[in-house]
Amino acid sequence: MVFRRPFQDRAAAGRALAQELGKRAFADPIVLALPRGGVPVGAELARVLKCPLDLIFVRKIGVPGFQELAAAAVVDGSAPEVVINEEVVGYADVPQSYIDEQVKVELQEIERRRREYLGARPAPKLEDRTVIVVDDGIATGTSMKAALKAVRRKNPKSLVLAVPVAPRESIEELRALVDEAICLEMPDPFYAVGAHYREFHQLADDEVVRLLGDIEKEQKSGSTTVAT
Repeated sequence: MVFRRPFQDRAAAGRALAQELGKRAFADPIVLALPRGGVPVGAELARVLKCPLDLIFVRKIGVPGFQELAAAAVVDGSAPEVVINEEVVGYADVPQSYIDEQVKVELQEIERRRREYLGARPAPKLEDRTVIVVDDGIATGTSMKAALKAVRRKNPKSLVLAVPVAPRESIEELRALVDEAICLEMPDPFYAVGAHYREFHQLADDEVVRLLGDIEKEQKSGSTTVAT
């Protein structure tokens, strides 16, 4: 796929992705977004597919001194899913003791975000549903791999990966973990996720809470308004 142009922002990327997913007939879908950046994208999918929007909490564990480079990632749950980026760990000589300690730290942050974003909302039932896992983009794929493995353990009817932009090699690696992988743009060279957006600010917690509330209110009222 030839990269055409940067997305204006996450909402615009979500609308473009929703156009593609809207062509499919998903059985009992639910959108799970990776906060924070995946939430504006997931909100647009939930609007078009008229399905619930919820969150899957994943935290990246960066290489010491180079936190943007993922050595591992952790997803919460009764048995937290930890995925190690073996290539990075080997290259950067990251000790297992460091990863183990950071898993504890990141699980605490996940719990803080869960309380902040979802309050007392119960975890959604994923068994026998079409689960669409969404983010604003993928770089190495370590965080997404952890998320997909955790969701697969919940026995969904179908597991779909949907992202606006990612490197082709990351999508090909993740394709083995899902029933369908949908990525609008696979630019070469890739650079960083943010390089493929004109506007790519760091979302605040209150923006995530507002978006979740907006979708819930719209669906309760039967509204299908799409943000512009």
